[in-house]
Amino acid sequence: IISLIQLIPVIIVISLVSQQTHLLITLLRLEGLTLSLVLVIPVTLRLRYPALAVCSVVILTLGVCEASLGLALLVILTRS
Repeated sequence: IISLIQLIPVIIVISLVSQQTHLLITLLRLEGLTLSLVLVIPVTLRLRYPALAVCSVVILTLGVCEASLGLALLVILTRS
């Protein structure tokens, strides 16, 4: 049975692909995808592979880098 937590990344990816109206909205959807993956990975890997639960920390780190890069791009676009 697929729980609601496991469906959140799928819903965000579908909305990201289908609607690209504004850069800020797209960046917010990417942040939602990153945070939902940080929630989903420990839940799914905790039972089978406890040693791989550290992957959520790596994904969170990459999400922070993605957020800072997106914010920098947004600032560059608004200044030009």
